[in-house]
Amino acid sequence: MIRKAAIADRPRITVVRNAVRENRLSPGNVTKVDETARWIYDNGTFWVWEEEGAVQGFAVADTRDGTIFGLFVHPHFEGRGIGRALLPLACSDLRQAGFSTAKLTTDPGTRAERFYRANGWKDVGRQENGEIIFEKRL
Repeated sequence: MIRKAAIADRPRITVVRNAVRENRLSPGNVTKVDETARWIYDNGTFWVWEEEGAVQGFAVADTRDGTIFGLFVHPHFEGRGIGRALLPLACSDLRQAGFSTAKLTTDPGTRAERFYRANGWKDVGRQENGEIIFEKRL
């Protein structure tokens, strides 16, 4: 089931985020990510996929800057189309906020890179840390 997250989902969303095998959260980014997530909980929407009584994936956009802040699926639920189902909802949030293009970053050589390329995202450059910058028209 796809639905908007409730504040009670936050601990499980954190479990999913920390369970991923790629795109792991570096210790230096924990505070920044937590602050952004707090703002989104107060002002935006986390979309979640609930199955077997728990959140197994989520997508979220940061409507302040037009980015996809996160798209993560618990490793036990990968490959089932959950990311493809959730991502359009986060993109819709950006469109409703007035953005015509969505942006995101991910590490090169990952499943995430292949996923975004296969789903129409365009590689537009690199960040200083080497992450790929992707964009997609909304």
